[in-house]
Order: sequence, then structure tokens, then C-alpha cells
Amino acid sequence: MDLRKLKTLIDLVSESNVSELEITEAEGKVRIVKGGGAVVQQMMAAPVLPAAAPVAAAPAAAAEAAPAVVQGHTVKSPMVGTFYRSSAPGAKAFVEIGSQVKEGETVCIIEAMKILNEIEADKSGTIKQILGENGQAVEFGQPLFIIE
Repeated sequence: MDLRKLKTLIDLVSESNVSELEITEAEGKVRIVKGGGAVVQQMMAAPVLPAAAPVAAAPAAAAEAAPAVVQGHTVKSPMVGTFYRSSAPGAKAFVEIGSQVKEGETVCIIEAMKILNEIEADKSGTIKQILGENGQAVEFGQPLFIIE
């Protein structure tokens, strides 16, 4: 779905009495939910498939499948767009694992609607994990970095 069209839909939901809007097109599915004055959007690029029967897991298997608890501060994506670790292809990445960052320092770029948005660290510290993949789409609120 075109980002301009998505932005228009978000604005329409924000300004109307509609609390939820879901649209399915060939490219994917978009669901926009308004709650408490904020608009949240979710995009799925894959077509909707029939749901498979749930598989019951043993309690031990469920404990093993649980992700490790992440220590530190999470820098999250403030928008939907494309994640880039550097300012240009082939350029040095803004940060690497182990890099010291200061609050307000640029850590990545997210391209949205043909605009390059610099994303800044919202806390000073050391980059412990880089969770975003260069050139990949990111969602609103998706964790990008862990700062300790």
C-alpha cells in the first residue's frame, strides 16, 4: 500500500468518530485502531492465509521457547518505514555494537514517504544489541536498539 494513502487513512481515522478501520488489498492488510487520542497502525505484507490448528506445547517446551529477558533501554521505531544503519549505501554505520552514544545522537535513519528521518538515542549509554536489519521495513514501536 502506498504510504501517502496510508497517511491519508490515518488522518481520516484521527479526525473522525471511527475507532477502527481495516482494509485488505492485494499487497496486504492494514488495520488502524484509534485509542485514547492516539492512532496505532499495523501492516502485514503477506496475504491472509487460513489459520492452522493451534499446537499444544508442553510446559517445558514453552519455557525453552520464551525469549531471553533483554536488559537495558530499548530504542523503538517512532514510525513505519525502512530502517537504515548508515546515511548512504556503503557509508559507515551510525553505531555498532559496543558504541558509546549520547542522548540526542543519531543512531539510524528511517525512510518514510520518501523522507529520511534521523532517529536519535533517547538515552546515553552503550549499544548492546542492534535489532533492526539494514534495508528492512520496520513497524511503529518496533525495537531497534538496546542501550545499556
